[in-house]
Amino acid sequence: MGKIKKKYMKINNLLFPAVSLLALSAGAKEKETVLKPNVKPNIVFILADDMGYNELGCFGGKVIETPNIDRLAKQGMVFTNYYCGSNLSAPSRCSLMTGKHTGHAWIRDNKPLPFEGNEPIPASEVTVAEVLKSAGYTTGAFGKWGLGYPGSEGSPNKQGFDQFYGYNCQRHAHDYFTTYMRQNDDSVTLYGNIIKPFTIYSANVIKDEALKFIEDNKNKPFFLYFAPTLPHAAYHQPDDSLLTYYAKKTGFPKGVAHDEDFSVPKYASMSSRLDMEVGEIVAKLKAMNLLDNTLIIFASDNGTALRPEEDSYLQTGGQLHGRKSEVYDGGIKSPFVAYWKGKIKPGTKSGHISAFWDFLPTCAEIVNVKNPENIDGISFLPTLLGNTKKQKEHEYLYWERNQCQAIRRGDMKAVIKYGKNANEQTVEIYNLAKDPFEKTDLAASMPQLKDEFLKLAKTAHVESNIFPFFKKVKKNQDIEE
Repeated sequence: MGKIKKKYMKINNLLFPAVSLLALSAGAKEKETVLKPNVKPNIVFILADDMGYNELGCFGGKVIETPNIDRLAKQGMVFTNYYCGSNLSAPSRCSLMTGKHTGHAWIRDNKPLPFEGNEPIPASEVTVAEVLKSAGYTTGAFGKWGLGYPGSEGSPNKQGFDQFYGYNCQRHAHDYFTTYMRQNDDSVTLYGNIIKPFTIYSANVIKDEALKFIEDNKNKPFFLYFAPTLPHAAYHQPDDSLLTYYAKKTGFPKGVAHDEDFSVPKYASMSSRLDMEVGEIVAKLKAMNLLDNTLIIFASDNGTALRPEEDSYLQTGGQLHGRKSEVYDGGIKSPFVAYWKGKIKPGTKSGHISAFWDFLPTCAEIVNVKNPENIDGISFLPTLLGNTKKQKEHEYLYWERNQCQAIRRGDMKAVIKYGKNANEQTVEIYNLAKDPFEKTDLAASMPQLKDEFLKLAKTAHVESNIFPFFKKVKKNQDIEE
């Protein structure tokens, strides 16, 4: 069992015993659950990078083909009101790992350092990996980290992960044909890309390491955090049959950019590559006889990065207002799919309002371990299991970044924008039940609600010395990662 940080206690073993399950298939016939006590479920969290809310087939996508994720949705549950931790990568991942929204979380923006890596989360933070290690889990992270430079207290190995392989630094993650990767805190040279550039595709290597982790740990409970860089820019990839397929399928629609950094076929094939990797993970779990006892969750770290003129054909963000880096729903709403055979009723949808900071307490409840202190998350396990009457609800959800705040309370949402100081502010209010695309601002007609949101904005925010809410922004200072 791994070392547990202060103010953290293990209580018991597993709350929910494993069940005998059928293999994942669209036509699988339901069987009566057979309880097997004291068997802990494996937990797999798959995090897409910059995937829009509407590009998956199960979320209404019409162009990009995602049959493997769609199959998980058909055999599992879809959340229609699930939100990212932030509108940008690093703070979103911090929220996922630590169970805190950006008003309290340590990382609240992307902060590139003058060397490889990003601002580290401190040793005092308790991550979901540490929660699961305290219950006897082996833990592995594969893909993009972005929460601490190699060897820092924020590196994966010092935040509860037994194994890490991928990109420690978010800027490094932009290079799909890199000459090296990080394995734990060490550098691993990809000689193939030195001998012949553009030979080894990093997404394939990361995926293979994740599959190896599953095979190596098939006889013990594990937590796999699979966070590939797909479909994040740069839109580089092998010149293979998948790219050829989408070039024929989509072409280059009129008015859409197709320079060396972006094209419709390139982006579409990157999302389909991610779907293929999901299919390989599911296949590996099935081959190892682990699928029967594994919770799989799929989500995206923030909204689509494609600008409206680029997205007019693929519609990755659908009609949602805003994109990556904005606090409108197009920047912070995530596609969410959960599969757990015998636990989650197939083909179900939930309107439960939830966010990244709820993942940690959900895992804690699954393994019957006490939550760390001072987190913002609420377990959504009752919703997964169909016990909606036992599901606790958030008073509100909260986000902050770039001198903007967003608060969702029930169906109502406020977007608060500030000028050079706290006295220069504009408030927009939307009824998401009637206006899901945030087109009609109701703030002028709802002064009392406006005041209530402004009060919440003050109480939800605790100032950070590292990420001050009001800062002097120099031209080209902020780096989108």
